[in-house]
Amino acid sequence: MIKNFDEVLERVRSFSTKKIAVAVAQDEPVLEAVFEAKKMGIADAVLIGDREKILECEKILDIPEDMFEIIDEKDNTKASIKAVELVSSKKAHMLMKGLVDTATFLRAVLDKEKGLRTGKVLSHVAVFEIPALNKMLLVTDAAMNIAPDLMTKKQILENAVSVAKAIGFEMPKVAVVAAVEVVNPDMQPTIDAAVLSKMNDRGQIKGCIVDGPLAIDNALSEEAAKHKGIKSPVAGHADIILVPNIETGNVMYKTLTYTSNAKNGGILSGAAAPVILTSRADSNESKLYSIALASLVAEQTK
Repeated sequence: MIKNFDEVLERVRSFSTKKIAVAVAQDEPVLEAVFEAKKMGIADAVLIGDREKILECEKILDIPEDMFEIIDEKDNTKASIKAVELVSSKKAHMLMKGLVDTATFLRAVLDKEKGLRTGKVLSHVAVFEIPALNKMLLVTDAAMNIAPDLMTKKQILENAVSVAKAIGFEMPKVAVVAAVEVVNPDMQPTIDAAVLSKMNDRGQIKGCIVDGPLAIDNALSEEAAKHKGIKSPVAGHADIILVPNIETGNVMYKTLTYTSNAKNGGILSGAAAPVILTSRADSNESKLYSIALASLVAEQTK
């Protein structure tokens, strides 16, 4: 099992090089990460967007003009669709958002003719390297699904498990978290958590061990779980944290990012190929790790 991003990068370099299709690639932070990935042997890229603006960005970043293939398309919608088409036609292995709004980008991903639809829910899977835990921790969904119902949570969970498997977790432990660790009829997240746990017991959710409801302390701290009298293979040992809604996920993501000295990367899962949807606020390091994670998933699903 991989314990940190250095091991992620090492593993990715052992695979054949994957290619990223970058939609609307005239984005300096994205190009900087793609260039770093190319130099490290993690991934290659084809850049789709306004050629003149891409070349301007490359000049600023000292990227050789012949480093990447460029497809000139000045219209953001058409550039996004072209990038998606390259992935759906197997000419690239993964997709990355550049200088285009998320709604336009996702419309291209979900395009009925050329998109990457699978019939599954799209969800964001964040992967953290947290020094205090000495392991990788996955958090989902902090970016896509606002208030998922039970069956949407099931798909979000399964998407996260597929990413965990790519990282090397043979049987990931999933904590379905809520404010408390007991079922309360007035708190829907506790009911959903209990049902997901039972679905796992009955084989409706496979390839992982699910328990919930668990409060976050019981999910991450063995001592806290013992104090509450919780006996579970997941309590205190969670690999995946399934949050009840986007507010919880967003707060957890940003708290870990800004207060725990954690490294992180993330991808969208549930599409026919990994999708890298980074924020402008994400560091270059985070973007690089996201590319590496996408390469791992692409290798697993090729």
